[in-house]
Amino acid sequence: MGRVTRRLRVPDAPEGTRSELFLLNHDLQPVPKEKRAWSARNFAMFWIADSVNINSMQIASSAMVAGLTWWEALIATALGYSITACFIVMSARLGAVYHVPFPVIVRSSFGLFGAIWPVINRAVMACVWQGVQAWIGGTCMGVMMRAIIPGYNNIPNKLSPSVGIESKDLLSFWLFGLINLLCVLPSPQKLRHIFTVKAVVAPIALVAFLAWTLADAGGLGQVIRQPATISGSTRGWAFVGAVFACISNNATLITNQADFARLSSKKSDTVLPQLLTMPLGFTITSLFGVLIAAGGQALTGTLYWDPIGLLNARLDPNPYDSKTRAACFFLGASFVIVQIGLNVAANSLSAGSDFTALLPRYINIRRGSVICWAVGMAYCPWFILSSSSSFTTYLSAYSLFLSSIIGVMMADYYVLRRGWIDVPALFRAHNATGDGKSQFYYNFGFNWRAYAGYVAGIAMSVTGFAGVLGANVSIVAERIYTLAFPIGFLVSGIVYLACNHFSPVPETVNLKRDRKTWLEPRGPTGWEDSYWTGSEPAATAAIDEENQSSQISSKDEKTSAEGATMTNKPAVATVDY
Repeated sequence: MGRVTRRLRVPDAPEGTRSELFLLNHDLQPVPKEKRAWSARNFAMFWIADSVNINSMQIASSAMVAGLTWWEALIATALGYSITACFIVMSARLGAVYHVPFPVIVRSSFGLFGAIWPVINRAVMACVWQGVQAWIGGTCMGVMMRAIIPGYNNIPNKLSPSVGIESKDLLSFWLFGLINLLCVLPSPQKLRHIFTVKAVVAPIALVAFLAWTLADAGGLGQVIRQPATISGSTRGWAFVGAVFACISNNATLITNQADFARLSSKKSDTVLPQLLTMPLGFTITSLFGVLIAAGGQALTGTLYWDPIGLLNARLDPNPYDSKTRAACFFLGASFVIVQIGLNVAANSLSAGSDFTALLPRYINIRRGSVICWAVGMAYCPWFILSSSSSFTTYLSAYSLFLSSIIGVMMADYYVLRRGWIDVPALFRAHNATGDGKSQFYYNFGFNWRAYAGYVAGIAMSVTGFAGVLGANVSIVAERIYTLAFPIGFLVSGIVYLACNHFSPVPETVNLKRDRKTWLEPRGPTGWEDSYWTGSEPAATAAIDEENQSSQISSKDEKTSAEGATMTNKPAVATVDY
């Protein structure tokens, strides 16, 4: 068995005590200055490239299916993504200042070992989203195959109706999945070419899709002049649901924004570029989705909230038309590239980082990305996307579990700690001298205050979630569930702060006394410390010396000192970014 486990270890796996192996990993340590290469332009380009995707087009169009006018749907998406950008900037601040990823940052609020659940939670959600984006990519692949092989649509169905899809759809899904797998196998630094291609191809494809649709339709048709099909409170709640669907669409990126912001060369680079380009890019994409859906209705007589459904409809009347086939092929291929880039950046790499934090000795980012891919391919994401209502309901469920984590993290950083985090303490169970516990050890490594806030945030919307699963619930519960993200965020943060008010933690801000103190480190690049500036820092050597002396004294003291050792570890992350 020992031989098997040794073979399963990742190359250059860290050595040391059990606590050290759990808390410390090359991928988790602060990014060194020379590798903080993301500038303001990089963050702007990231969101421009990320905003162009099928899912963003579907959110605005599905609001039209719910009964809103096109301009109401557009206003809702613009407002939703503007709010999302504020959350993105707030979350990015933690990574931009301290240059550590989400799995490490969350230890400050949930505890060194209590952080396991938030990391698992976010990783699972990334895996679920991986499957959703893979299914959408599979529909793009299906358009490509139909354009190349007209008989592809006539492949006999060998699957049971209970499966929910036909054989050709499953084939398209796995064709996309295999291409997706090939793109997560290279090291992260080699994937930049995919993102570069996506940043060029995606906007061109979007403009071409709209121009082609409007040219053949002769305009936008009646849908632009069509009034809302709902009224009163139903109309208002449809608008609210569309707003928060946009926030839910980016719940994972809000949660783990530190994974990207840790690479910033300056703290300011994560503010305005994201605050402006993120809502602008997604709003423009949503506008294109609305206009394409409107043009498609004028052309086919049906309002397609799924733009890929419109492409399939274009192939139905005359699949042998060469111009239509060529246009559908290139648009399908472009959207395949878009979905792969989105899946790798937003899901595979993020989940890979989380899985690395759970088992650093056996899982690196590449292996974690493959695990995420496998989980996403294993379940049935097409049930989530079977209709516009189930799609928006899924997004609400998606944010229900993450919003409470985000609320606790933001309350901990901005209110309780006022911007100050002792970074070395995030990597050890004992203090620097080994004679006491780390400030983030709390109670056996868990901070019950954070979990109290987390459970309270989820509890507010759990009844509505039961309604989604088929239970008979009131209309009030359903509407509370629509507001799952803001309710979870606010309730979890308030309960967390209340618990700290009545049961304060040492080495944090006194909420009764220090009301106007801001402790975040100054300087343009963020926090720096002697622990992380050399290959063998003096402070680390001092910790090792204390541990060695304690090991001589008694077996019990040896055990208690394990969490404090940091022997033979590089001071900063050595991976390529």
